[in-house]
Amino acid sequence: MLRVLIALIALITAPVMAQAVDLDALLAKRPPRLLSETGLFADGARQIPSEGVYPYGLINELFTDYALKQRFVFMPEGQKALYSDSESLDFPVGSVLVKNFGYSSDLRTPNEGFKLIETRLLIHREDGWHAWAYIWNDEQTDALLKVAGGSQPVDFIDLNGQARSIRYVVPNKNQCKGCHIYKGAVSPIGPKGRNMNMDFAYDNGTMNQLDFWHEQNLLASSTNEGQPTQMVDWEDETASLNKRARAYLDINCAHCHRQEGPGSTSGLYLTYEENNPVTWGLNKRPVAAGRGSGGLDFDIVPGDAEASILHYRMASNEPEIRMPETGRTILHMEGITLVKHWIDSLDQ
Repeated sequence: MLRVLIALIALITAPVMAQAVDLDALLAKRPPRLLSETGLFADGARQIPSEGVYPYGLINELFTDYALKQRFVFMPEGQKALYSDSESLDFPVGSVLVKNFGYSSDLRTPNEGFKLIETRLLIHREDGWHAWAYIWNDEQTDALLKVAGGSQPVDFIDLNGQARSIRYVVPNKNQCKGCHIYKGAVSPIGPKGRNMNMDFAYDNGTMNQLDFWHEQNLLASSTNEGQPTQMVDWEDETASLNKRARAYLDINCAHCHRQEGPGSTSGLYLTYEENNPVTWGLNKRPVAAGRGSGGLDFDIVPGDAEASILHYRMASNEPEIRMPETGRTILHMEGITLVKHWIDSLDQ
């Protein structure tokens, strides 16, 4: 579904006019009040980026209440990102990652009636990454910087044809740090090399995204020996169930549940490459019991999802129990079903 929307956006991304990104304004202690004042878009209403701002996509995305997302990247002229397979690309100072969140009235037809809710910027300054949220006006002509975040009612039809009414939450600046923390500092989550190794529909045709970045001098040579790897798409039902579930947990959980993340004290590490079964939860007792454990004894009980804390917390929407703790207000039923089937398939 989302890839259809991304493909459509990519086909209309040719700049309509000469437009310069205002890097000085973006790198200021506080960025411009209006998104239009950043110069990131030649036409903000149609989301046509300025020259030097490129659309990109991810194989797997963090779930955010079924919001549809569009992504763009800007790097200062002459600067390149350094490749990493398992971590976010190392973007140079002055880089800006742009992520739009929005909804169509019916998620089964994502290209129809799409409405922007917010645009988040991750800006790489000399002192590190900084996150800022802009909320779009009703006219869809511009977005206003909202350091304190906000919320907005959203009605849509989900993938099963069910009518949904939610209150979409735009995080405040501090809440962004809840997910975007790596080794104690704010960092991007999604743009890992293996999660970007995919075909993308650009305005002049479809091309492997990493090859395109090399061609546009956006990406330095790989830091890994050999060819870049590719993460499994968790929605690809022809792929290994184990790899699909691990890919889902990597993008939705591992930014916290890893040795370098805020969830490190749990001892539960859910990165894609974690190869110690106990560390990723198999027959592992929780570090701290309590209401969050639901009275269950192990993070993952092979062959029994209903007895597993991991599944219990994913399937709950109670604030003190649910995982992830932030970033969602409703259950991701497709992800929960995938992880349930995976746990049930594990050998005793």
